[in-house]
Amino acid sequence: MGRSWESGRRRQTPAVRPSRQAATCGPGGCADTVARPMSDIFISYARSTEAQARQLAEALRALGYGVWRDDELPAHRPYGEVIEERLRKAKAVVVIWSAEAVKSQWVRAEANVAREAGTLVQLRIDNAVPPLPFNEIQCADMPGWNGRTDSPGWLKVVASLADLTGGPASPPAAAANKAKARGLSICVLPFANMSDDPQQEYFSDGISEDIITDLSKVSALFVVARNTAFTFKGKSVEAMQIARQLQVSHILEGSVRKAGGRVRITAQLIDGATGGQVWAERYDRDLTDIFALQDEISEAIVGALKLKLLPEERKAIERRGTDSVEAYSLYLMARQLYLKGRMETRHGQEVMMRLCVGATKIDGNYAPAWALLALIQTIYYGPNAAAADSGLAAADRALSLDGSLAEAHVAKARALMNGKDYEGARQEFDLAFRLNPKSPEANFNAGILALVQRNYREAIPLLEKAADLFETNHEPVILLIGIFIALGDVDGARGNAELLRRHCQSRLDQAPDSGMAMGLMAWALAVLGECERARELIDRGLLIDPDNVEMKINFSRALAACHDLEKACDILEPIMGHADRLFLDNMSFAPDVEPFRGHPRFQAMIAAAEARLAGAAQSAP
Repeated sequence: MGRSWESGRRRQTPAVRPSRQAATCGPGGCADTVARPMSDIFISYARSTEAQARQLAEALRALGYGVWRDDELPAHRPYGEVIEERLRKAKAVVVIWSAEAVKSQWVRAEANVAREAGTLVQLRIDNAVPPLPFNEIQCADMPGWNGRTDSPGWLKVVASLADLTGGPASPPAAAANKAKARGLSICVLPFANMSDDPQQEYFSDGISEDIITDLSKVSALFVVARNTAFTFKGKSVEAMQIARQLQVSHILEGSVRKAGGRVRITAQLIDGATGGQVWAERYDRDLTDIFALQDEISEAIVGALKLKLLPEERKAIERRGTDSVEAYSLYLMARQLYLKGRMETRHGQEVMMRLCVGATKIDGNYAPAWALLALIQTIYYGPNAAAADSGLAAADRALSLDGSLAEAHVAKARALMNGKDYEGARQEFDLAFRLNPKSPEANFNAGILALVQRNYREAIPLLEKAADLFETNHEPVILLIGIFIALGDVDGARGNAELLRRHCQSRLDQAPDSGMAMGLMAWALAVLGECERARELIDRGLLIDPDNVEMKINFSRALAACHDLEKACDILEPIMGHADRLFLDNMSFAPDVEPFRGHPRFQAMIAAAEARLAGAAQSAP
């Protein structure tokens, strides 16, 4: 809705809102859509995004939803009356924000009606930031959406629509036919953590991921990727709806309860077309049996689907990397912290290294733990680290144990990149992508390599894909903001800054004194043009946590974005006096430093730091 009503109104009286009746009129006259039952979903949009609105409507109808947009306006009734009727009776209102929609009074009015009714679902297809008060509500990001039903933004929209509407009334033939054409296919939903301790979620997530990995080794079965399956975590969406949405034949769901030395796992396999239970089981075992139990579950699912495992597939499923439950648990803890973005802080990196070192001490042949340790070391110690800490040794150890680990190749690439062997790093990234093109680590770190070499255009798609795959890790978004600033792309920078702002606000709601969140929030606000709010946050942060170096670095970014380079240098100068080689190397390629680079005071600080490090190197024994 609200398409080009602004341009139309300039040509007519203010009371007239033009429609596109021709879309529903033919030689026999115009269709009377009012005689139809009310649709579940109403779509509001601006004319510049009419093609996307049409595509969105078709995709939702393919799922079985009743969808209404203004191409169905009847000829015999006042269009304003029909629009308001459809808007107020819809169970969900999808607003497509775009640069034009933000300026449209009609789109805003329709969005406001939905907001007040609690039926609003927002998405954006460019980098426009929803206006107040809509920017305080979750908005799915779907830039350049081409109809893909596995994109994270689309999945968020459909999950919200299912919550609001209860799902489509009847299964659509198109989705059913696609699922049938695909053959046997499955989505493993994240198993629910039923333990008394919420912190045990890392374990239930790990079980889910391992089952996804195991089933992915069965050549006759299509398995939905982990990052797609985990978009449904914590959402109350019916299995049949998910099956239709993802066009799969089966859904696996379950729960994990871990207590002391015992574990209980329940699992059920559901037919996506009928909702019927194909297989279900409850397992009560000693925790030491967890690996055999995972094998048993995977093989039971394969058997229920009447598939036959090839010998090499059975062998691949049974290869766990470790027989130690303790090492496995430590690795899962580190892995969850990594996926949730704890790499953003030095403390988080230290915790993950300790967990990985603990896992490798328990089982020296645990390849995934060595690979994750290697990657963290390459980031924590950076360039010119001692050989034992560079990450290269740990990466080689992982590869000697399992050369098929994409993450081990990524870690080696990162270590080579730190040593400025960029060609060697590219070769390792190529191997990693060949093994797993959807690896978040491969996409993120290959994006950093492109950044180091100032290939910003090459870095953008890699980091955007990493941002989708990492879910709650916002490091790719942070780098994308800097790239778009360096390229002078205001819309790109603001779009990503809005994502970062929402993440930081959520974090500050939980921990108002989080220095990292305050620093990044200030930067996001500055990029969004809210410099007064950014300065207020900077003053507050410096009062609450005056010694937080990472927070101060982000405050300097915020001040630079607000064109206050002198104050930014005031904050950076004491940090530069103690800067190590890793910090200076980051400063040399980080795109968000672009506003500083031509500033004489900043250049003088860099030169002084370089001279200090050179002198220290010469005097070292």
